[in-house]
Amino acid sequence: MIPTGMQTQAKASPEMIIVEKTPRLDLIIVGGGPAGLTAALYALRSNLKTLLLEKMVLGGTAATTFQIENYPGFPGGVSGLELSQRFQEQVKKLGLEVIWGNAISLENRQTYFEILVDEKFLNARAVIIATGTEAAKLGVKGEDALRGKGVSYCATCDGPFYKGKNVIVVGGGNSAIEEALFLTRFAQKVSIIHRRDELRADKILSEEAKHNPKIYFFWNSVVEEIVGEKKVEEVILNDLHNNKRLKIPADGVFIYVGGKPNSEIVRNLVKIDKNGYIISDAEMKTSVPGIFAAGDIRVKTLRQVVTAAADGAIAADSARKYLESKH
Repeated sequence: MIPTGMQTQAKASPEMIIVEKTPRLDLIIVGGGPAGLTAALYALRSNLKTLLLEKMVLGGTAATTFQIENYPGFPGGVSGLELSQRFQEQVKKLGLEVIWGNAISLENRQTYFEILVDEKFLNARAVIIATGTEAAKLGVKGEDALRGKGVSYCATCDGPFYKGKNVIVVGGGNSAIEEALFLTRFAQKVSIIHRRDELRADKILSEEAKHNPKIYFFWNSVVEEIVGEKKVEEVILNDLHNNKRLKIPADGVFIYVGGKPNSEIVRNLVKIDKNGYIISDAEMKTSVPGIFAAGDIRVKTLRQVVTAAADGAIAADSARKYLESKH
């Protein structure tokens, strides 16, 4: 194990990072969300020389979730930030090395893998890709121009700016409804726009939202345009039943319409599906021996913190077996 402590800056000297054909590392984990942190926990407990690479914040998107109510062991729910901090504390005790930087490319050098991080290289005998997803855009007029001016993808981050105001949440899954409920703590009115006539969120969440006096619904509707000069002023909807356009006054728009996989560094290396998600088996193995996938980046039916953690554990164990087979 490398006793370097929790964090190593990405600006470390080249001598510390560039490794020749005999890597000092057994495993590099790309991504520090629940999947990556759990993979690190299992890898370190297996005494693998492990490094975790993260470009933004440990905990991933889970860290920005206000309340998680379906993670085992927390009957009263737990904030995403607190859960992420607990994950971090656990791996910190094992001396996890973290380098902050952006993974630009991944190359298979046959006996090891080489990752370009900003302007430096990291080499290891095995890699776990746990890069997750980023918020998908609606792709409508006004969305990009008004991002940060009323258009947001994180209610936990921006919700407090909308005290006493009217906001719109676009989406019908767990994330959309959880954040809509969070926004009722600040906003005067929260309108949920959903393209279907029934929410996709868990029934308990759906019922809580439907009985909240601050929440209103626009069913069978899609956003056509977000309007505003210097900030969001209104949203134009299209009613899918009668094809009528509606103008809804709004101070903010929070978008939760799924995720886009962060799989760029492996798109030309491992097999992916048509949407860009990595194809892997039950052992988290990809089409390239030595490269594993874990968490939301995988093709899977349920993307939740608990399934990401499970993926991370399996991926680390599979990486251990792979490395042992090579020895």
